[in-house]
Amino acid sequence: MSDLYWNHNVHYHPLVLDAVPDGCREALDVGCGDGVLARKLAGKAASVTGVDRSPEMIRQARAAASGNITFLEADYLDGTALPAGTYDFVSAVAVVHHAPFEDAVAGLVRLLAPGGRLVIVGMAHNKTGLDWVISGCGVPVSLFLRRKQGGKRAPAGMPMEDPAMHWGEARRAARRLLPGCRYRRRLLWRYTAVWDKPQEGGS
Repeated sequence: MSDLYWNHNVHYHPLVLDAVPDGCREALDVGCGDGVLARKLAGKAASVTGVDRSPEMIRQARAAASGNITFLEADYLDGTALPAGTYDFVSAVAVVHHAPFEDAVAGLVRLLAPGGRLVIVGMAHNKTGLDWVISGCGVPVSLFLRRKQGGKRAPAGMPMEDPAMHWGEARRAARRLLPGCRYRRRLLWRYTAVWDKPQEGGS
């Protein structure tokens, strides 16, 4: 489906979609907001669940839901809200900074089936001079894309929160908690971490 609007999170949806493993049965989009990414995932997985703790976001998501998608108002950190070890693919876009990082990652890993794949698109803040230089390089690109896409927008009522960790902390924490993850800082003020959960009995 085409994007209904553009922002820095939507910009990285193609990366998330490209990471969905072939033959994916159950996909979960954590912090699904108005459901735009979950609706895209529906073309890549047999069944998709979108979860968000905001009643307004789930209301908007359900209003546009169809087919193989279920939207739940719940907190993924609540150990009883979603079945553990179920999902072949879990995405979390601009989500993990809304909770302590270790708790957020542990909650996502708990939901992932053995052999499943986790994709985090995260946010961090600048600390070093290099951080500011890299962030500055994103400004002209963002302005160009914003104009090309007709403006930068987000759904009304979307919860916002500033990230507590700086880029170096996010990188070190991701590599520690998700050994072997493919971590990369992206130009438009996001980082990505892609991690495959070991099969049961694997290291």
